[in-house]
Amino acid sequence: MNDLEIGQNIANVNNLEKEQNKFLETTLGKTINTAVNIGLRWVLPDLIEDEIINIKDSLVKGGLKQGINTAINSAINLGKSAMGIFTGNFENLSQAQEAIKSGGIIDSLSNVLDSVLSKVTKKGWIKYGTSTLIRQGKNVILDNISKSIENSFTNQINNLDKLVKYENNWKAYYKDKNLNGMEKEYRKINEKLKELMPFETALKQARQIENLHKIIKNNGGDFNLTQEQIELSKMLV
Repeated sequence: MNDLEIGQNIANVNNLEKEQNKFLETTLGKTINTAVNIGLRWVLPDLIEDEIINIKDSLVKGGLKQGINTAINSAINLGKSAMGIFTGNFENLSQAQEAIKSGGIIDSLSNVLDSVLSKVTKKGWIKYGTSTLIRQGKNVILDNISKSIENSFTNQINNLDKLVKYENNWKAYYKDKNLNGMEKEYRKINEKLKELMPFETALKQARQIENLHKIIKNNGGDFNLTQEQIELSKMLV
């Protein structure tokens, strides 16, 4: 392997790590945000929706969103360190899920809630009595967050299973030289990739299918490809 190839591999590893971290921050951020919204309704059952929204807005103003992002990134880094993941990339969903758990995300979020509540209460953005109720119900909120994160990873596993199914369907249509069937599954693959955390193995398989699909379409739908074209589809991943 020459210096150029080594440099390219390092760049690919770094890019994949950034994509994975961004995906986790975005996906888990939305998951946690929704779980907090639901949790607030549970611990403040006597308040109307507008009051709940105002409280949530005050928490966000007090740094809740930034705190959630910091907690996610901290959990990723601490989890990787605890698991001995030195490449920077998660190889599969199980690794990512275990890293988030072992990285102490729930403890971090507990500290975030305490810090934000103290800030917004001191500034008078939330009434002391309301703040006390939220603190008393904090474990309910955290439990909902924990379950929501677990459900998020379960959805990811389901998405991965569907991706594999669509890829196998594409291969079957390819074997039968059915371009219409291939096109249908190709669109499903692309849509599912948008919902799935990026992993090298999943991306490599999808890229090979994408390249071969495009080569056949650019070849006028002719499946009689040269060996060079087939090898090219494997190289461009």
